[in-house]
Amino acid sequence: MSTPERYTHGYTESVLTSHSRRTVENSFAYGRHLLRPGLTVLDLGCGPGTISVDLASRVAPGQVVAVDIDAGVLARAQEKASGVSNLWFVQAGAYQLAFPDATFDLSHAHQVLQHLSDPVAALRELARVTRPGGTVAVRDADYGALSWYPELPGLEKWRVLYRTVARANGGEPDAGRHLLSWAHTAGLGQVEVHTSTWTFSAGDGAAWWGRSWARRVEDPAFADQAVSLGLASASDVTELSEAWLAWADDPDAIFVVPHTELLITC
Repeated sequence: MSTPERYTHGYTESVLTSHSRRTVENSFAYGRHLLRPGLTVLDLGCGPGTISVDLASRVAPGQVVAVDIDAGVLARAQEKASGVSNLWFVQAGAYQLAFPDATFDLSHAHQVLQHLSDPVAALRELARVTRPGGTVAVRDADYGALSWYPELPGLEKWRVLYRTVARANGGEPDAGRHLLSWAHTAGLGQVEVHTSTWTFSAGDGAAWWGRSWARRVEDPAFADQAVSLGLASASDVTELSEAWLAWADDPDAIFVVPHTELLITC
């Protein structure tokens, strides 16, 4: 892991509010059929924990262990999940999970591998803690394959900037297209591949999506990185935020986020 890792989005309020909309239905539909009472589940990179809580409700009385590297986001997740008796939170990174081999029936990571400098090592670690016959489930977006209309130049400038910052942080923003290759490199051969999208359109999520990204672009967690790396000026960042707002207000707006999803049998 020669490139230092930094979480490109940061843990700002706008990011956590956005991520708190994630559930099994909108983020793990490809593996929903695997969930049943009594399973032991790992949720790696749990963030604000909404997927973790949903998983816990579906596998009870089975246990869910939610892991994140950031203590602050874990504290927030734990507070939101108070009263969920079969959900536990643990601070840890992806490369050295403090669990014995073959601990979990299902090990899940949503939008995590794209932020790691060694996703292959993370996949191997997920497989290590998953019992034989169990499943590793991973899902990541592909920023290079995003599509939108109207084709505002400001949004293309945003994409170029985001991908450059993400790679400077040690990640791979086009992770979706790499997932199968990473799994094979990790020595994981029994892989089922799925794809899906998040689609936002005028009258159906576009206003929320566009305003959310308008805030996230200007959040210091991202904007300061872009400026300090010499990739953008403060006025450039403002221009990108305004482009998102213009897109959000367009009556013809549509934005499609493609994902690749793997179900890996251990």
